Amino acid sequence: MSYEDLRQHYDKDVLNESGLLANPIEQFEKWFQEAMNANILEPNAMVISTVSPQGVPSARTILCKGVSDQGFRFFTNYDSKKGKDLQANPYVSALFVWLEMQRQVQIIGRVQKISEEESTAYFHKRPVASQIGAWASPQSQVITREALEKREREFQEKFGEDVPKPAHWGGYLIVPEQIEFWQGRPSRLHDRILYTKSSDGWHHARLAP
Repeated sequence: MSYEDLRQHYDKDVLNESGLLANPIEQFEKWFQEAMNANILEPNAMVISTVSPQGVPSARTILCKGVSDQGFRFFTNYDSKKGKDLQANPYVSALFVWLEMQRQVQIIGRVQKISEEESTAYFHKRPVASQIGAWASPQSQVITREALEKREREFQEKFGEDVPKPAHWGGYLIVPEQIEFWQGRPSRLHDRILYTKSSDGWHHARLAP
């Protein structure tokens, strides 16, 4: 079968304005809970897209580690490619895709670093192996597997079970300015509802699919 012959019929649900919550964060958490209840694999996985200083886009899948009225949190190496992109252009697109439910949510907003205290608190909730990994991996740099594993052993010997948070590692908060909810529908006439933040709160509108 060719790429052109691949087809999927979208008919699992509908997204009507009458059923929407006024706050898109609350609407997101409703959908997220439904994804959890449906046993979606890693429902907090999101594709983060950044733009380099040269205007070149880049995307990668990471895990969302918190949602609040303020926005969406994730953690990374500040010296990574995404970290350098964000230093130059602090805007991102974040995309959650729940294929089994024929849904996706896109968030567009500005990022800001969270406090060092918050980053440290989360770092020490991670498994020790992941803590060591944050030290061992010079993220986005060219490296051999052998060199990476050597660095891992060296930091294991250096820190043991008491691993401090690296200065180059921490969290970001995506402060959303737009949130779009997408629900697949038959004949490719999908539901798209876009929430936009303004000075007097959130407003939503339907977009053509």
